[in-house]
Amino acid sequence: MDDIDGLTLLKVIRKHPRTQTMPFIMATGRSDKEQVKEAISFGVNNYIIKPFDAMTMKKRIEAVIGALT
Repeated sequence: MDDIDGLTLLKVIRKHPRTQTMPFIMATGRSDKEQVKEAISFGVNNYIIKPFDAMTMKKRIEAVIGALT
């Protein structure tokens, strides 16, 4: 994203009552522990580091919303 990063987007989403409980999976190229901790503190539901494959993404999604059919 050019204008906003994922962590900022997560913060904005969590501030609004209509979206604060919406599932949020962060996909990022950064793997530093501080960013992961910050994302968790703002309520990220799962976290995936790029590059990733379809099976890894499927597992992350299923961990948040349940089995995909």
